[in-house]
Amino acid sequence: MDDTIRIRGARQHNLKNLDLDLPRRAFTVVTGPSGSGKSSLALDTLFAEGQRRYVESLSTYAKQFLERMEKPLVDAIEGICPAVAIEQKNPTRSSRSTVGTATEVYDYLRLLWARVGVTHCPECDRIIRPDTVSGAVDALLALPAGNRFQVCFPLRPSEELDHARIVENLVAMGFLRLLAGDDPVDLGAEGADDPAVAGVDLAGRSDLMVVVDRLAIPREDRDDRESALQELSGRLADSVHTAFTEGEGECVVFTTEGERLAFTEHYRCPEHPEIRFVEPSPQLFSFNNPYGSCPTCTGFGATLEYDLDLIVPNPMRSLEEGAVDPWSKPRYEKERDRLRRFAQEKGVSLYKPWQDLPEDFRRAVIEGEPKPRGRAPRTQGFKGVLPFLKSREKKRYKQYIRVFLRQYQSPTPCVDCGGARVRKEALWVRVGGRDIGQVTALPLDELQQWVAALELDEMRARIADTVLREVVARVGFLVEVGLGYLTLARQTRTLSGGEAQRINLANSLGSSLVDTLYVLDEPSVGLHPRDTDALLGLLRRLRDGGNTVVVVEHDPAAIRVADHVVELGPASGEKGGQIVYEGAPEGLAEADTSTGRYLSGRSGVAVPESRRRPDGNWLTLKGARLHNVEAVDLEIPLGTLTVVTGVSGSGKSTLIHDVLYRALEKELGGGETSAREHLGEEVGAYAALEGMHRLDGALLVDQSPIGRTPRSNPVTYIKAWDEIRKLFAAQPLARQRGYTPGTFSFNTAGGRCDACNGAGQVEIEMVFMADVYVACEVCKGRRYKPETLEVKVRGLDVAQVLELTVDEAIRFFLKQDKLGQILWHLQQVGLGYLRLGQAAPTLSGGEAQRLKIARELAGVAGRKGRTLYLLDEPTTGLGGEDIGKLLRVLDRLVDAGHTVLVIEHNLDLIKAADWIVDLGPGAGRDGGRIVATGRPEEVARVPESVTGRYLREVLPEVSAKA
Repeated sequence: MDDTIRIRGARQHNLKNLDLDLPRRAFTVVTGPSGSGKSSLALDTLFAEGQRRYVESLSTYAKQFLERMEKPLVDAIEGICPAVAIEQKNPTRSSRSTVGTATEVYDYLRLLWARVGVTHCPECDRIIRPDTVSGAVDALLALPAGNRFQVCFPLRPSEELDHARIVENLVAMGFLRLLAGDDPVDLGAEGADDPAVAGVDLAGRSDLMVVVDRLAIPREDRDDRESALQELSGRLADSVHTAFTEGEGECVVFTTEGERLAFTEHYRCPEHPEIRFVEPSPQLFSFNNPYGSCPTCTGFGATLEYDLDLIVPNPMRSLEEGAVDPWSKPRYEKERDRLRRFAQEKGVSLYKPWQDLPEDFRRAVIEGEPKPRGRAPRTQGFKGVLPFLKSREKKRYKQYIRVFLRQYQSPTPCVDCGGARVRKEALWVRVGGRDIGQVTALPLDELQQWVAALELDEMRARIADTVLREVVARVGFLVEVGLGYLTLARQTRTLSGGEAQRINLANSLGSSLVDTLYVLDEPSVGLHPRDTDALLGLLRRLRDGGNTVVVVEHDPAAIRVADHVVELGPASGEKGGQIVYEGAPEGLAEADTSTGRYLSGRSGVAVPESRRRPDGNWLTLKGARLHNVEAVDLEIPLGTLTVVTGVSGSGKSTLIHDVLYRALEKELGGGETSAREHLGEEVGAYAALEGMHRLDGALLVDQSPIGRTPRSNPVTYIKAWDEIRKLFAAQPLARQRGYTPGTFSFNTAGGRCDACNGAGQVEIEMVFMADVYVACEVCKGRRYKPETLEVKVRGLDVAQVLELTVDEAIRFFLKQDKLGQILWHLQQVGLGYLRLGQAAPTLSGGEAQRLKIARELAGVAGRKGRTLYLLDEPTTGLGGEDIGKLLRVLDRLVDAGHTVLVIEHNLDLIKAADWIVDLGPGAGRDGGRIVATGRPEEVARVPESVTGRYLREVLPEVSAKA
């Protein structure tokens, strides 16, 4: 078989008709500046063609259920194998998906619990298992020598049968003795069919026991004790079997010592027969199955309860200012009037802050106050806000009611399952002394240790052998890719893109495929340098398994261990899409390319000659608590570039996103909580937030898309399109025709094409083939009506302007100062290669984040004063030279009086920071605390800091002294 993948004439996006040979069963890194065409080559060409060919081999019926890949613009690709893409994104939105279900580890645990789990009674903790005849015989033969006992089964007579009929039936079956409570009844006695003679009426009683046999354990001094025991064993087995058969699986033994021994063939506790047990099955432990899911929370692990902090979001407001938020809506004027009257009756001010009102009054407003008894009461009672909200629930079939109520609810752990998601009967089953909910709550590295130490008896060990091998392998892969701090119960939708990518990588390692093409998009993103080494080892294992691994990557460590390197460039956008280097990684450092210069140290980010020093103004967060962050005190010097570092899973996002940012949002917003905008997200607790009076606002600049539809693009997001439309509307022809700036918008009717509504293309549904997008036949893909396009600025119509790159547009609009200034900011964050009309969904997360930074720099967001900017790994997708550009942009924000707080793993950005906060020292339970703070040189000298260890290698001053 050919050992080369041949690509000929690749023209996808900005690729310049590339011809390329990639080695099979090798580790190839595709690198280059941001926007140079790396993803276009690896994902949109190589993976798309491999996936498309595989799908094409299936039946038309199967194709309609699979993702349909569009054929890439390439002349030919030879030697390609089935492809798997592991991208840097988390597409999961469902709350039902967990790490356990996404990795299939939970499915194996369900099988393990169903096959070897031991059911325990929740009341007495005795093991619940069906008794057998042999087991009951062994238990009875173990009674003390000389002990006499009666083998019985319970009798449950029907109300329809009279006394005589019951006796007749039992005698006919050969049973002559009964126990009615403690009273013996001889059914063979004369007149036993007469209740008055027998002395007891059997009809309707529930304490009747039919005596099958009366036996005794041979005494120790008998000479023939062994043969007597053998004879007793056979007779006892027959008696117990008869009791099980006639007693519907129940057998009860009474000894002369007053002891009662109960045996059952059912899943039932003899001591607590009222408790119903369920025979373990894989479905019982599935929270995505109606049979196994907790009926209270339906398998979500939490229920939505009304939250007082959402009902009264700002305790500083008065009743008149709308402190009770549900009744501040225009629709509920009557409820506001009732609240005013109630306050007046109670003599409570309408203008005092809510928190200063009497506690009994506040409780009455929330919970209500019943109408007092007696004649002519002064007050008519009051329906509180909670009863009011609950009364609205009967109209939940209306969407606006559902949205309204959801604003005031927050997830609360389910009271029945405790967050385990499964029904309580499933939690009565244990393996190794733990139920399945306790095991899924363990961090994966702890789970790995628990499985290794699991002790089972010989029979159960044989049953569980195959299942345990799969669990050990899959959990081991997850720990190896640096996810040992996650739990199987963690919701998949809460994972970062990097964590989701590594889970997919672990799944690929577990599948043991051979001769497969794996395409990965920046797998090192979100990883500390310590974790990157382990990741690269796993990628080499994929290669060693006979697979082809192609990775889009900027990390120097990944480039150096690759078998083959392809660098695209020489620059971004239209200036990229060419192969500037191809070959071994050793030769790249000598090449005069962007990556080559960076690897050799000829270019890159230099250590700053001086750093900004804290001026005494600090933002202090005290007692931060959430997940693995426990009672952390965080201090951020204002007016600096501060970087929060630490290994993956050390608690950086928890501390900065879920505690600090939510606290700032609440405090700076006058007490308003952000929970409405971030439904389902956990918000951490804190003791105090100090120093926020020195800030005018806080902004989280993350990597979420700037828009979901192709109608959103960079030029509209940064408000430059408004200036361009005004420019076109000011042209003589436009004024003559009465055109306004709205005429040149493709999002509103007027000047846009009516056939495609300004989209420029029409989607054709192809059912089992990829949907086809064709240019609108009316406007030919130009979005506007012909008469609109007749208006031109310096020879270009509005459609042609949309095709300009940012770099070209700056030169084109040289005389428009305001427009040029806005576009210049885009260029400064390294986005000069973007086209003005590029659709927002085509932007990467890193590009979207840098676009948001440019929007802030341009001042078009309307933000004024001193702002704290929080960024999450802004170096995503950036090479060495691009990181230098980003740093200059961040420095400009700080120089303008703002504070920039960055979560980052990239050492180039870390070494250029003014201040570092390092979390750790490890991940999960081993993290969550601050191990070092200070200037980079100071952190590098802290022995406990993992980040400091790597900083020593890039800080000349420290490495020289080390």
